[in-house]
Amino acid sequence: MAEEFDDDLIACADLVRRGDPDRFIAVMAAPVAARRALFPIYAFNIEVSRAPWVTQEPMIAEMRLQWWRDALEEIGSGGNVRRHEVVTPLARVLDARGAALLDALIVARRWDIYKDAFEDEAHFDRYLTDTAGNLMLAAARALGETEDTPPLDAGYAVGLASYLRAIPRLEAAQRVPLVDGRPDAIRALARDGLARLSRARAARRAVSSAAAPALLGAWQAGRVLRRAAKRPHLVAQGGLEPAPLRDRLALMARMFSGKW
Repeated sequence: MAEEFDDDLIACADLVRRGDPDRFIAVMAAPVAARRALFPIYAFNIEVSRAPWVTQEPMIAEMRLQWWRDALEEIGSGGNVRRHEVVTPLARVLDARGAALLDALIVARRWDIYKDAFEDEAHFDRYLTDTAGNLMLAAARALGETEDTPPLDAGYAVGLASYLRAIPRLEAAQRVPLVDGRPDAIRALARDGLARLSRARAARRAVSSAAAPALLGAWQAGRVLRRAAKRPHLVAQGGLEPAPLRDRLALMARMFSGKW
């Protein structure tokens, strides 16, 4: 990697390795050329997702998120872009629409700063779509041509799987993570995520082969969501963690078959 990547890309890769190991594995399963786009985008996501949690002061968290919004505005406008180990390589892979998708991600992340519950199911759905969905769509578009719906659907499924895994940590932080935390409601959420993932995979032809490596990020979502649908009580217990070896073998199979 050192021969292929400059210092900024190496820093982005290391940030993803430490902060988002599941996505790191998925990126390493992608071609090297794709990694040059995916690592900055996922490093950006780590920095933004951390911002609401590194301080107890909402105003400071808001300022951190605004810094990233300002950086995306610079990228989207095509003007001078600030020097930063994540922003600099990010500017090389995003167009104006990609910057706008990630800006909407930041706006949605403002919910993480506060301890308010989601307003309703539509708010929760919008949160996952604008965060995980937009992230996968931006990543896919940075690699090649794609219709919007498959990456948005697959991204939603990934986001929901990750979110359900995080429920115990969110509750420990005195958050209200779900609109309805009863088993039947969790089961319905998981089934909806599985339906979206299936719909995305059924529309593979709408995603070019160049963009497809971005959707390898869905490698664990199906197994986690099936487990949540079958045994929703495991969500509160933190019992949705995937089986690393089995899932890595499944990822390798998807990588070689091209059927993410």
